[in-house]
Amino acid sequence: MNRTLISLASGAALLAASFGANAAEKLTLQLKWVTQAQFAGYYVALNKGFYKDQGIDLTIKPGGPDIAPAQVLAGGGADVVVDWLPSALATREKGLPLVNIGQIYGKSGMMLTCLKSSGISSPADFKGKTLGVWFFGNEYPFLSWMSKLGYSTTGGEDGVTVLKQGFNVDPIFQGQADCVSTMTYNEYGQVLDGGLSNDELILFKYEDEGVATLEDGLYVLEDSLKDPKKLDAYAKFLKATIQGWEWAAANPKEAGLIVLDYDDTGAQTEEHQIRMAGEVAKLLASSGKGVGYLEPAAFDRTVKVLLDSDSSPVITKVPEGAYTHVVFDAAAKL
Repeated sequence: MNRTLISLASGAALLAASFGANAAEKLTLQLKWVTQAQFAGYYVALNKGFYKDQGIDLTIKPGGPDIAPAQVLAGGGADVVVDWLPSALATREKGLPLVNIGQIYGKSGMMLTCLKSSGISSPADFKGKTLGVWFFGNEYPFLSWMSKLGYSTTGGEDGVTVLKQGFNVDPIFQGQADCVSTMTYNEYGQVLDGGLSNDELILFKYEDEGVATLEDGLYVLEDSLKDPKKLDAYAKFLKATIQGWEWAAANPKEAGLIVLDYDDTGAQTEEHQIRMAGEVAKLLASSGKGVGYLEPAAFDRTVKVLLDSDSSPVITKVPEGAYTHVVFDAAAKL
């Protein structure tokens, strides 16, 4: 090798080393559901360069009906996942040690949307009615609520009939159910878009009924928190994520449009995404410490709801070590 080639090779090596020293930390986030404004804060942070500013090279994986975030995490397909606390606690009790490192939603968006024409004006009128319910882990708050009301969920005059509802609101239009499960930010809008008006509906929010559980939060595997480099990356990721959510909450229209840009399916509409961005902003954690902080009291309330269910409770004991503030505290110092 002549001197020129040696010089070029040495320069390339130094350049590579320089890039290596400053290379962004790669992280992959697995969403709980498809690309939509439910996850606006992550897409805003990506679009606005908040992750890049923190030295994080983030890949966002959309979810779907056949994707279980915890399984993706366990299989090494993601570093962080978005999941609901009941599902995460059930997974942890079964042996996969998920840990909450940040809580994005402080309030539940789940509710039962009922036809006034069914004669329902309060939960006392549920008796003998057919109620649409999501399963795959989403049914536990409902079962706890019915248990609290003293209703059997196996039908009959003194109980309620449970209709296993798909991820749509068709049963309320097809006469199959008196009430359907909806999220304030998604399916309720679909009910309105389907032709029913607010005046024809009565809503029962889980938050108001005292059976709300924590929804969108961020989870990692417990062992990964023992790695200082990974812990630092999580803190930077959470810092940028919080920034993204704060921006999305202040600019819901623009946030909805940003999400739309990342939707490769073409299934989402501008009107629905902007509306969703506005609704999810109302659910963000609003404690004194802001977005990203998991309130211990909210965690305890969720655990109580899950344990109080008489029918196949999702967990059998109070979990330990299922959340940590270490990442939130580290992010706050950045």
